[in-house]
Amino acid sequence: MDVHGLYHAIMDDSFDIANFDAAPAPQAPDLSYLDGLNDGQRSAVEAVDGPVLVLAGAGTGKTRVLITRLAHILNTRPIKPWEILAVTFTNKAAAEMRERTANIVGPAAIEIKLGTFHSIGVWLLRRHAELVGLGQNYTILDTDDQLRLLKQILTDNSVDIKKWPPRGLASVIDRWKDKGLRPDQVGRQDSEGFAHGKAATLYKEYQDRLKAQNACDFGDLLLHPLGIFQAHPDILQQYQNRFKYILVDEYQDTNVAQYLLLRMLAQKHKNICCVGDDDQSIYGWRGAEVGNILKFEDDFPGATVVRLERNYRSTSHILGAASGLIAKNEGRLGKTLWTEDNPGEKVVLKGLWDGNAEARWVADEIENHQRKGTSLADMAILVRASFQTRAFEECFISMGIRYRVIGGLRFYERREIRDVLAYLRVINQANDDLAFERIYNLPKRGLGAKALDKLREISHEQGLALSRSAAYAAENALFKGKANAGLSELCHNLTKWRELKDVVSPSELVETVLEDSGYFAMWKQDKAPESEGKVENLKELSKALSDYEDLGEFLEHVALVMENNEDKSSDMVSIMTLHAAKGLEYDTVFLPGWEEGLFPHQRALDENGIKALEEERRLAYVGITRAKVRCYVSHASNRTIHGQWQSSLPSRFVDELPPEHIASESDQGVYGSRSQSNEIESSWRANTAQQLSHVLERRAAQNRSLKDNSTKPVNSGDTGLAIGDRVFHQKFGYGRVLKKDGPKMEVAFDKAGTKKVMENFVEPA
Repeated sequence: MDVHGLYHAIMDDSFDIANFDAAPAPQAPDLSYLDGLNDGQRSAVEAVDGPVLVLAGAGTGKTRVLITRLAHILNTRPIKPWEILAVTFTNKAAAEMRERTANIVGPAAIEIKLGTFHSIGVWLLRRHAELVGLGQNYTILDTDDQLRLLKQILTDNSVDIKKWPPRGLASVIDRWKDKGLRPDQVGRQDSEGFAHGKAATLYKEYQDRLKAQNACDFGDLLLHPLGIFQAHPDILQQYQNRFKYILVDEYQDTNVAQYLLLRMLAQKHKNICCVGDDDQSIYGWRGAEVGNILKFEDDFPGATVVRLERNYRSTSHILGAASGLIAKNEGRLGKTLWTEDNPGEKVVLKGLWDGNAEARWVADEIENHQRKGTSLADMAILVRASFQTRAFEECFISMGIRYRVIGGLRFYERREIRDVLAYLRVINQANDDLAFERIYNLPKRGLGAKALDKLREISHEQGLALSRSAAYAAENALFKGKANAGLSELCHNLTKWRELKDVVSPSELVETVLEDSGYFAMWKQDKAPESEGKVENLKELSKALSDYEDLGEFLEHVALVMENNEDKSSDMVSIMTLHAAKGLEYDTVFLPGWEEGLFPHQRALDENGIKALEEERRLAYVGITRAKVRCYVSHASNRTIHGQWQSSLPSRFVDELPPEHIASESDQGVYGSRSQSNEIESSWRANTAQQLSHVLERRAAQNRSLKDNSTKPVNSGDTGLAIGDRVFHQKFGYGRVLKKDGPKMEVAFDKAGTKKVMENFVEPA
C-alpha cells in the first residue's frame, strides 16, 4: 500500500491496524569491522566528531585505523560519501585506502573525495582557474619546462646563470610556494640569498610569464587554491559546507601551504582527523614543518589526542633502543612504543676500522643469516648519504651477493658519475665518440646540437674521432664567438689531462678534471636539494680511484661492474637511504656510518642547528624501527684508503642508545663507544692524536652552537682559505696550506707529504 492508499484507508475506516504490514525498521549498521582493534585503535576510530589527532607510532597499524575510521563515519553518520575529504601524500596510498575502504562499505567508497594534496589542488583549480587568471585548460609544467622558462628569465635580466643557475632559482621559488608565499608576500630579507637580492623580482616575472602561457607549476597547485580561498570567502564557504569530515594521513610531513589549506577547510565543522607521527618527521629539507603536528591542539582547542603505542612490527629490544634515542628530542609530543612479543635480540653496535671493513662485516653477517634461512629480500642496508652505497655494492659484487638499490641508481649509474666517467674515457681513449658526445657541452660551453652536427661532418670528411675533429675545428677557427672559445678551452684541457694521466694518480687526475672543466663547481653552485648529494658522490668517486694506480684499470673495473646487470629475481638485499626507507620494514636491518659529520650530517647541523639535529635523530629513529627481528648499527674510525684516514668519532646517537638494549662489539684498535673509548690502543692513539684532537674541537664547537640554539652556520667552509690555514683532505688527511694560485693549492700534509690539490676538495680543519 502506497502513501495515498494508506491515507484513504484510514479516512474510510477500512484501515486494519492489527493486520498492517509496516515497513521494516532500519537495521543497525554492521560494526564487525571494529573487532580485532586494540583499545588505542578503537578510540581513534570511534572519536568521530570534532578535531582529533592520532599519534601513530611506527608499526602501530595506522593504515587500518584510517580505513576503519572512513567506514565508521559512513556507517554511523548521516552524510554522503562525497562529503568526506581524505588526503594522502602518494597516489599509491590513496589507491590502497580507497580499495580497502570499499571492502568494508562497498561501492560508496568510490565517491569519497580522496587523493593527494596535489590532485585535490588540481581539482579545485580546474573549477576556479579564471579567478587566478588561468583558463580551465591550463598546462602544468614539468621540471624541464620550468627550468627552461627560468633560464629565459635569468638571461633576460642579465643574471649570470653559471653563478646563479636556473635550478637554484627554482629551489628558492619552490620553497616560497611551500610556505604559501606569493611574490608580493616575500620579504626583502628572504630575497637576499639569490642573485644579489633579485629573487623576489624574478619570482614575480616567473609568475607573470606562467599566467601569460596559461600554465602553472606544481607549487601553484596548492598556492593558487590557497589564494582563491583567501580572496573569495564565499568559495571557501562552499567547500567548508561540502566537506563535513576531513582525514589527513602523514600530517607530520605537511608544509605550510598544505597546513593552511587544511585549516581553512576545517574551520566550520572542525571534524578534522590528522594522523601522523612527530617522531617520523624527516622531510624538513623539502618543506615539511614538524611544527604543524606539534601545535595541533593550539589550532583546534579541545582536540582529542589518541596515542597508538602498541607496535606490531619489532621486538622489545629494538623498540627500547628506538624509544630511548628519540626521547632525547625536546620538540615532540611524546609516546612510548611497546609490544607483547618476546624481547628478541639486542641491537648490535659494531665499531670497525674503515668503510671497506664495515662493508665486509655486513656482507659476512648477511651470508651468515642467509645460511640460517633468512632470505636476502628480508634484509636491508639503510645509509645516511647515497655515496655510502659504493663500498657495499663493490663488496657484494665481489662476493656474489645479489642486491638492489631502491629509490635511486647504483653508484656508477648515477648521472654525475657517468658524466665524469665519460670525461675519463675520452682522456684514456681519444676515439671514444659516445663519451665525447656526452661531455662536449657539459657544463655549458655554447656548443649546441648544430655544433655537434658540424663536428660529425668533420669527423666523416677527415676520418677523425670526434675529439680529434674538435681539435681540428678549434685550430682552424671553424666556429665563432662563444662556441669557438668553449671548444678551444675543452681541447686545451683534454691535451693537458692526457699528459697528466701518466704522471699523476687517477684520483689526482679526476680532481683536476672536475676543477678545470667546471663540472664540480656546476653542482656545488646548484641550489637544488639533491645537489649536495651529487657533490658527495663526486668526492666519493675520487676516493674510489685511490684504489687504482692506472686509469685504464679503473675504467675496466667500472665496465665490469656495470655489465653485472641487476638480477631479476626477487631475493636480493635492499640498499637505500634512510629517507627512502620510511614506511618499509625488514627482518634484518643494517645501519652503517653512524659517525659525527656523516650522521648527524655536518652540513645539516651547520645550516639549521638544533632543529636539524632533532630531525637527524628522528631519521635514526626511523632507521631502527624499520627492523622487525634484528638491527645492526655500525661506525668506522676512518673512511679513506691506504692508511690515510679521516679520524671520526662515533655519532652522538651511539651514546644515546640505552645500554640495556645494546650488545656492543668492536674490532681491535677501533675507537668505540662508552667503555671502549677508554681502551684505545696506544699505537692507534699515537698515530691519530692530532687528527682526533681536531675532530673533538669541531664537535665541541658544534655542541656549543647547538646549546645556544643558534641556527647560523658554524663557518665550516664558507670563508676563503689562505696560506697558513689548516685544512683536511679526504684522501691525504690534515695539512697546512703552503701556496695558493686561484683554486689550486699546495698543501703540506701531516702524513702524506706535500701535495697539489684543488680547493674544492679540502675543507677548513
